[in-house]
Amino acid sequence: MLEKVEKFQVLLLGLVLAIGGICATKIISSSISKDVITVTGSYSQNVVSDRGSYEFEVNARGTSRADAYATLKKQRPQVVAFLKSQGFKEEDIEEKYINGYNIYEITYNGVSTNKIVGFNASQQYVVKSDDVNKIKKLSTDINSLTEQGIDVSGYAPSYFYSKLSDLKVEMLEKATKDAKQRASAMLKATHNQVGKIQSLQMGVFQITPENSNDVSDSGISDTASINKKVTSVANVTFRIK
Repeated sequence: MLEKVEKFQVLLLGLVLAIGGICATKIISSSISKDVITVTGSYSQNVVSDRGSYEFEVNARGTSRADAYATLKKQRPQVVAFLKSQGFKEEDIEEKYINGYNIYEITYNGVSTNKIVGFNASQQYVVKSDDVNKIKKLSTDINSLTEQGIDVSGYAPSYFYSKLSDLKVEMLEKATKDAKQRASAMLKATHNQVGKIQSLQMGVFQITPENSNDVSDSGISDTASINKKVTSVANVTFRIK
């Protein structure tokens, strides 16, 4: 009786193992048919900015708001003449809003009072041009207006590449091709090949100075450099065949 039970247990164990082997084979086959590989491809290209802008402001102080505004109005022809001498046209020059604030009396011990003793006003100007070298020169020469008695303060110039939208489409295609080449190289050792694209996600673009390797998860958009490097990234999932 005991011998029969042992034989039954052996047969039952063999049956379980056989069924398990069949199931395992199906699972493995299903996994292989659904195998994918995800690769990040990238492509970089150097571009030269073809548009620039420079912003600066002229400051004037007077005993009253009207006095300060009158000074700004008087200095405007001098400012425009200077900009034209730098090679800019009237249509390149934009006059923006005027800011101003009251100046209050300060006591001998540094305490501000409610007594108004003057007014400080500033007129903002923006100069734009397709000639980025003229913009660059203006940013370094603007302080020469102080020799004419004009209080001027400028900001850093900004440079842009106007064909960036079209370039992004082209670069995304090349980044995708780079991803496929990387996937092929990785699969070569396993004797597999790259199949069709299952999913494609465009990464953020990095627009940096030409020799920079900076990256950011949210992307970089450099406006301080004339010579830029644009880098596109594509996250691609391929089927394995």
